[in-house]
Amino acid sequence: MSPLVPFSLAQARRIVVKIGSALLVEKAEPRLAWLDSVAADIAALRARGVEVVVVSSGAVALARGTLGLTRKVLKLEEKQAAAAVGQIRLAGAWDHALSAHGLQAAQLLLTLEDSEDRRRYLNARATLATLAELGCVPVINENDTVATAEIRFGDNDRLAARVAEMIAADALILFSDIDGLYTADPRKDPAAAHLPVVERLTDEIMAMGGDPPPGYSSGGMRTKLIAARIATGAGCAMAIALGHAPHPLARLEAGERCTWFLASPEGRTARKRWIGGSLQPHGALTVDPGAARALLRGGSLLPAGVRAVTGDFSRGDAVSVQDEAGRELARGLSAYDAADATRIAGHRSAEIEALLGWRGRDELIHRDDLVLASDRSGEAGRESAAQPTSDRSGEAGRDSVAQPTSDRSGEAGRQSAADKPEG
Repeated sequence: MSPLVPFSLAQARRIVVKIGSALLVEKAEPRLAWLDSVAADIAALRARGVEVVVVSSGAVALARGTLGLTRKVLKLEEKQAAAAVGQIRLAGAWDHALSAHGLQAAQLLLTLEDSEDRRRYLNARATLATLAELGCVPVINENDTVATAEIRFGDNDRLAARVAEMIAADALILFSDIDGLYTADPRKDPAAAHLPVVERLTDEIMAMGGDPPPGYSSGGMRTKLIAARIATGAGCAMAIALGHAPHPLARLEAGERCTWFLASPEGRTARKRWIGGSLQPHGALTVDPGAARALLRGGSLLPAGVRAVTGDFSRGDAVSVQDEAGRELARGLSAYDAADATRIAGHRSAEIEALLGWRGRDELIHRDDLVLASDRSGEAGRESAAQPTSDRSGEAGRDSVAQPTSDRSGEAGRQSAADKPEG
């Protein structure tokens, strides 16, 4: 642990913000003035090009009074009924707050299965990427109306961490009623020391998690530390910060006290190692010399450069990319299944919709989902394969089979989403 904070919110280009029930709801009503201040903060971030995704609790808390469900602990079916009623109010509150600042809200309800099932994970990731491209602010909550006890996250801290992993966020902010992690519960131990930075989530750090707080919240420090393990392991920094005062994001960016959990330095490259070394390819794409050169420069693989498609693979499966002599150039995750890849092979991205009847990704394999064969043989090349989109400003676009990612407002990073190992 360091006495300095080496991460600043100003560094982040993609942020996930988690808002708990205790912050958003007071006496079964939304805190509208506070919510407006949060929307103003989000608008300020969006104005300078930062993507923001909100994970918001509060649906059940907003419906408790209306339905007369005042007990602290509800049965599963009662919670599902309350979520069905409260979700409408929650979405309306966010829509009203964001629209007042010229922002379009979008609602997504997710379950644990959506983050664990590969197809649903990829679909959720693609939806979030498209919403970001359209300039929307996604507001996500757990889909309590259909989730059973066995398939629930149980708290939005871990859901927020999964979302951060999904979209390859730079920072995850968990707003709470405490200004970070302490060596002990400061409510019980006056000698508890605040930790401004956690560099590694050791067993000692994990043991500092306490019991959930009183009231309607289902979280607690323990779930926040679990969220930190998920997020930092995916290469995303995480902060626990006070959220009750107005403009919490602006306060955090101005240096208000919090705890930053630093991203694992292996987080981004770990996924690349997994793609390159652990997957058995389900098929192969043979590419022309122009596409091969673009890949070696760090570009994505577009359909125009593909000469042949072999194997039986689905969207999200690993495939081998080979030159015309059969030498493996790279491995990556295909954005199309084998049948669709065959239809669009050799065609420009602008023709995809006419060929398939629907508009999919411009790339067959995006460079964030691809590892060069040379990178798999040593550490040296891995960083170039994982280099951030903004660092190359569409370098691959100089070839006819690859196009500048910068032209699509950073779609590259959003669709890569720090994908989880998909078995």
